Amino acid sequence: MSKFKDKTAIISGGAEGIGLSIAKALGEQGMNVVLTDIDQHNLVNASKKLEALGVQVLAERLDVADEKQWQHVAKQASERFGKVHMVVNNAGVGGDSVPVDSQEKKGWQWTLDVNLMGVVYGAKTIVPLIKRHGEGGWVVNVASMAGMGGFLHGGAYNATKAAVVALSESWAEELISQNINVSVLCPAFVKTRIYDSERNRPKEYKSEISGSEGSNSFRDKTKKMIDNGIEVSIVGKRVVEALDNGELYIFTHPNYRSEIQKRFKAIDDAFKDSEKSIALKASSNR
Repeated sequence: MSKFKDKTAIISGGAEGIGLSIAKALGEQGMNVVLTDIDQHNLVNASKKLEALGVQVLAERLDVADEKQWQHVAKQASERFGKVHMVVNNAGVGGDSVPVDSQEKKGWQWTLDVNLMGVVYGAKTIVPLIKRHGEGGWVVNVASMAGMGGFLHGGAYNATKAAVVALSESWAEELISQNINVSVLCPAFVKTRIYDSERNRPKEYKSEISGSEGSNSFRDKTKKMIDNGIEVSIVGKRVVEALDNGELYIFTHPNYRSEIQKRFKAIDDAFKDSEKSIALKASSNR
């Protein structure tokens, strides 16, 4: 019997893409799914798709940047399914992709509030529910390969995804004693609509460069790479496999290993340089 059967997962950004793929994969394992998304129309359609597959679903609209909305989802999930065993912090946006001297506060704030604070609020709100029943559970945070090594002009996105990786590492150490396993998903290019996240940007985050010619150019370039990415259905199955194995880092693109190793080598070389440092030789803590 699957370890996930008859347990409950709350998934943010679950109306399409990676979130929906994870929802389907967990549903196939017999989990109840609390599906959330900021897009009400897509949420209703996704919920119907899951129900047609025999999955027990509760659909709730959620803007992950609003902590009070998380609290509402937690209340509704508890009333419907009783115990909650998993939170999948998947909702994310691409943000503004521009040179450093063209970045604007509103674009940064949007990316920070969704990609980082959305994860913080999700864990802060749902982990207590997982702790409450004492049966253990899972926290799954969706970062990106950009969290392991950033890409050109992706400042806000890179920073938030790197932060999600660091948070996941910290929480994994903190929660393991309570049998709550933390994993961080770091995919590269997957066939989703992350390149078009502008469609869901609230007006209070609109900036002068959002939707600009430069932004659209980057979006079009990114779309081409995403269109050549892996099928999104693979990601959900990979996540279930990794959770079954207790993996902290969940990778979907092993071909990126050599690129990440270059970064690790550069870090290791920097430590070697510090060992040769004249300035540090007088220190007993070096």
